[in-house]
Amino acid sequence: MAQENNTAREQTALEKLSQDALNQARRERKMIQDTCIAELAQCDTEIPDALEKQVQAEIASLQQAKENLSSAHKIASSTVDELSARAADVAKSLNRKWYRINPPSNTAIDVQEEEKSFFARGMNGYKIALIVFIGSFAGVMLELLWCFARHGYLESRSGLVWGPFNMLYGVGAASLSIILYRFRNRGKWLSFLGGFVVGSVVEYVCSWLQEVLFGSRSWDYSRVPFNINGRICLLYSLFWGALGILWIKDIYPLMAKWILKLPNRAGKILTWVLSIFLAVNCLVSAAAVYRWSERLHDEPPKTWIGSVMDARFPNERMERIYANMNFGDSE
Repeated sequence: MAQENNTAREQTALEKLSQDALNQARRERKMIQDTCIAELAQCDTEIPDALEKQVQAEIASLQQAKENLSSAHKIASSTVDELSARAADVAKSLNRKWYRINPPSNTAIDVQEEEKSFFARGMNGYKIALIVFIGSFAGVMLELLWCFARHGYLESRSGLVWGPFNMLYGVGAASLSIILYRFRNRGKWLSFLGGFVVGSVVEYVCSWLQEVLFGSRSWDYSRVPFNINGRICLLYSLFWGALGILWIKDIYPLMAKWILKLPNRAGKILTWVLSIFLAVNCLVSAAAVYRWSERLHDEPPKTWIGSVMDARFPNERMERIYANMNFGDSE
């Protein structure tokens, strides 16, 4: 109760201080009108040196006051937004429904991570690595379900040769987490803008790298309105924005809650094992796709690695894994 009373007094004092500053600004303006401005109006030929110095001193003082008040306004605005967002997130997490999974609030996650020496605290390397792995897997699963709901059949959406993993989703999930983490306790509009920009950039860069490195494309929005080089389009950028809100407000805290259950030592070992697996998987996948591209142009293997890729990853297998990959001039 004492803490609540102290908080109330601090809030009242801050509000009173801001009102005093407003009243003082009005008095200052009236004083300047009665002195500096009135004296400037009486100047006929030139401005006296004393008046010039007084005017410049007032300008400097007002400029400094403007900067201070502007900083105070920014702090107050961000605090209002943060407190409102935290209260809404906590209320949502407590409003449990039988038909949905209630994620914890980011406020609760922050407190739990601070209370113990946790290996994946905040947004460190361990947590980012786990997010990449989880995102790579979850993205493929969601796309499989979307494909089945839309077309009535299951088709591989994997981006790696071993397992249902796609680094586009993993990198996207990690990028969203890193960029939006600072806004996790702010209003949804910041999460939307962050998701819109981050998702669009990741999607464009991944498409460009795939075409430059392998001469292939896995998606093309050329026929969708408001696209950029067929790599991104406004519609999917809006989806990325909506995903930004869903990700940092619901998915991230739920995922962070699961990660919190990992013991420190076991969690570190598991993270390293999964990271090494993904790294090796990426290297082998890149070699397999590169060799696949060469085979489509009737190029024989130049090294023993190429021969291994031919034996382990023939065209039929690659076509099943990368059902949507198009090499452009391969037909």
